[in-house]
Amino acid sequence: MAAMEDNFDLGFTGLEEDPKMDELEAAMDENLQFDDYDDEAYDDEKNDYTPPAWACAYCGISDPQSVIKSVESGRWFCNSRGVTPGSHAVQHLVRARHKEVSLHPDSPLGDAVLECYNCGNRNAFTLGFIPATSDSVVVLLCRDCLGLGALKDLGWDLEQWMPLIEDGAFVPWLVNVPSDQEQLRARQVTSAQIARIEELWKKNPSATFEDLDRPTEEDEVMSMQLRFDDGYQYQNIVAPLVKAEADYDKRMKEDQSRDNVSVRWETSLSQRAVACFRFGVDDAQGRVMAGDELRLRLNPGAALMAGRDWEGRGIVVRIVEGEVHMEMKSGTGTGSVPTDIENGFCVEFLWKGTSFDRMQTALKTFAADDTSVSGYLYHKLLGHEVEEQLLRVHVPADISAPSLPPLNHSQHQAVRDVLQRPLSLIQGPPGTGKTVTSATIVYQLCQQAQGQVLVCAPSNIAVDQLTEKIHKTGLRVVRLCARSREGLETSVLHLSLHKMVFALAASASGEGGGRGRAYSYRDEFHKLHLLKEELGELLPSDQKKYHRLQKRLESEILAAADVICTTCTGAGDYRLKNVRFRQVLVDEATQATEAEAMLPIVMGAKQLVMVGDHCQLGPVVLCKAAAKAGLNQSMFERLVLLGIRPIRLQVQYRMHPCLSEFPSDMFYEGSLQNGVTEAERTSAEEVLPWPNPRKPMMFYTCNGAEELSGSGTSFLNRTEALLVEKVVTTLLKAGVDPEEIGIVTPYEGQRAYVTSHMARAGGMPAKLYKEVEVASVDAFQGREKDYIIVTCVRANEFQGIGFLGDPRRLNVALTRARFGIVVIGNARVLARDPLWWSLIRFYQQQECLVEGPLTSLTLSQLRFPAPKRRMRDMSRLYMTAISRQSSRPYSNGHSSNQPSRRFDHRRDSRYNYEATVADGPDASRLPPPPLGFDQLSEANYPVSETGSQYNGNGGTDPMFSLVGAAGWQMGSQPERRVPDSDAGSVSGYSLVSQPITET
Repeated sequence: MAAMEDNFDLGFTGLEEDPKMDELEAAMDENLQFDDYDDEAYDDEKNDYTPPAWACAYCGISDPQSVIKSVESGRWFCNSRGVTPGSHAVQHLVRARHKEVSLHPDSPLGDAVLECYNCGNRNAFTLGFIPATSDSVVVLLCRDCLGLGALKDLGWDLEQWMPLIEDGAFVPWLVNVPSDQEQLRARQVTSAQIARIEELWKKNPSATFEDLDRPTEEDEVMSMQLRFDDGYQYQNIVAPLVKAEADYDKRMKEDQSRDNVSVRWETSLSQRAVACFRFGVDDAQGRVMAGDELRLRLNPGAALMAGRDWEGRGIVVRIVEGEVHMEMKSGTGTGSVPTDIENGFCVEFLWKGTSFDRMQTALKTFAADDTSVSGYLYHKLLGHEVEEQLLRVHVPADISAPSLPPLNHSQHQAVRDVLQRPLSLIQGPPGTGKTVTSATIVYQLCQQAQGQVLVCAPSNIAVDQLTEKIHKTGLRVVRLCARSREGLETSVLHLSLHKMVFALAASASGEGGGRGRAYSYRDEFHKLHLLKEELGELLPSDQKKYHRLQKRLESEILAAADVICTTCTGAGDYRLKNVRFRQVLVDEATQATEAEAMLPIVMGAKQLVMVGDHCQLGPVVLCKAAAKAGLNQSMFERLVLLGIRPIRLQVQYRMHPCLSEFPSDMFYEGSLQNGVTEAERTSAEEVLPWPNPRKPMMFYTCNGAEELSGSGTSFLNRTEALLVEKVVTTLLKAGVDPEEIGIVTPYEGQRAYVTSHMARAGGMPAKLYKEVEVASVDAFQGREKDYIIVTCVRANEFQGIGFLGDPRRLNVALTRARFGIVVIGNARVLARDPLWWSLIRFYQQQECLVEGPLTSLTLSQLRFPAPKRRMRDMSRLYMTAISRQSSRPYSNGHSSNQPSRRFDHRRDSRYNYEATVADGPDASRLPPPPLGFDQLSEANYPVSETGSQYNGNGGTDPMFSLVGAAGWQMGSQPERRVPDSDAGSVSGYSLVSQPITET
């Protein structure tokens, strides 16, 4: 699923109180008189006051000129901020996701429902006003109508358009701000109380503020810890957090549906119906992504007109310029697809809990299955004090991989250290070659002949990139993806398991029938596959045979691979159920939650490598209660806080040296070295009027105000969008490839507005602007462009800057560019945050803080006093690469009823733990099968009937089964006293107790 930035910053949550609010409260206290409480209507002793029906549902203010009604909920809310950043009316609309409002009948404008004069749009978040021909008249217009040229003929100055909601409140000429006395008499509610009452109203519309004192499920969630007594305590703490996230994700998905959707029908290459439609969701939470499964059905009106009901399911295969293309799945509909109908459809998300179920299984396996992970890793992951160990293994002098670039000194040392340690963390700052380093590590691990290597990452994109790089080394790689993603086009489609199955079957069919029984069943599968492609579906008996033969072919291909690449949740796929991986590498590990990272680890890991950067974005957790409890912290970061020092890659090859200076000093203690020169990152011609010709960067300050987007949960800034278009146009005119220009914005509202504005108002052909990528910070992580434009959006007096103050988010945004970067924002507002103050001061010292028209930029003379607030917990977020202690408070957690396993129960008698002669026989090792994919057959590479895995030595290696396994029941583990000195034993290795040399 896509990264959900706007979920973390709905405009009124997670913000620190503005100093001006404190001044307002103080002023109100000074003006407070005893007779302010003498009004009989508010006399608590009489206890007979009943507020009118139009009183604010939050605070009780009932002045008709100060309240506004939410049409969807029927509740009234005032335009007072109270002690919160935004007005009560706007906060309700944002949190309830309501958009239509009406005024009170006794207000000067009557009880009108606010709507656009031109198109009738009633979305209060997009409505604004302009003066008409008469100074005493204003016209309400929505933001979407501003681009219509016909309105200019009426004599209206559309440049004067202003939104009805400014800085989190309705404009006062429309809805009055209550007086200080009214606000003092009112109930004082905080942002946290508002958030909780809104959640209660979703379940119980009659809930009151008194109900907030009752305990909730969120209150019972335990916080994460640094250390755990044993696997059961770990499971007891992490599992409820995973469940809370699953429940939230399910509610969010089920709430996302759209009615009256128009559909355009196409036909796919496989002759299946493809529904093309616009989903109409303008916030990040509801955004559809490739691979999502949706339900499409006729609404009652359309079904009545068609004379039949219909619904079907499909997979989103691509999204083209905002239009969703969904390929319908055969056998899932209630009849033939109504391709003759185009209107009256309803689109719904389908929630699948498979990934969350797999996480729960992994947590249970880690706690109960002694063979799931080595003893050394078991204790280290729980935070136990275990003597550091080194693996006694031959490390070649030439640590490199075929077809990959040579390693620099830090990469070389990182690979050497990883090969000798059972647990390694590699920190890869931006542009330092994490993928090349990871691919080299995998290649060297395969040369040790310890069996297959499992490579995982949280996202499909990261897995595909690493798969492609590993494949270049000549290793046999299989990309395992979910069934729902098999129809998507990727760069490694030829390496995907399902494509290999079809290719293997087709090659067998082409060889003819003279190759024996092995080729006969492949040929049979090929024929069934062709029949399925032609007819769309098979008879039940043929479908059963098809799946049986498919599983057989999949097992053959997986068994012959050197490396299997999949997502972390894909590691729990049933196709890998009976496979054990002694060596596991997790890429982008800092973007995986604890439970997600545990999935590949419990596949039998005895040597674990985690690659990531805890100074960049962490896991995306939607449930705020789970995030607050610590689920949004990765296992990588927790291990760093435990004192496990990551090996840092130090040479960056991406950015112009001047672009890496601030990120290096602020986030990496100045340790980054430049692997590229200024000449290599300077364009032949000047593409932008850089204020300092030797430094291709600038902070372009502007004074435009932020506005709420149409969803109410995101922000946009029209002034910044105007400047973005001018910068992009200048780059295009200078001959820059549009695909090498990236626009980074933290907000989905700004992304959508910038995209539409460039297409509508750009000075170059529209097709060029379509090739310019406009995406979120999350979407750009791990990627790069020649030129990056960052639009900051936030500019207000009361709301703060939201998650722009997250150092990791800023780090990612600033480190995507190779040749140049332009940061556009309101420097005066942003400089109130300590981190942004440091950045703006840096640009000012480099003579790169500018203002004015792009064609005649001048150095800004603005002065920014140092903020009074201290920087946010910087040590935890980006100073932890060398930390050994944590200052972050952690809960003591929950004590498990299970015995603490301080002894290692995970010694495997099948393996030889003594040092082995390099060129002698080693029965414990599983050498890769000496067969190509085209040579597989039952005769020369058998798979046992029981599902056991062939061990490469003429026998089978029974896998541990969770069903009926001894010791699975909690509390039934026998006492097995094994010396702690064996805690790190790894098959084929001998562990040597030596101090670890820091690099």
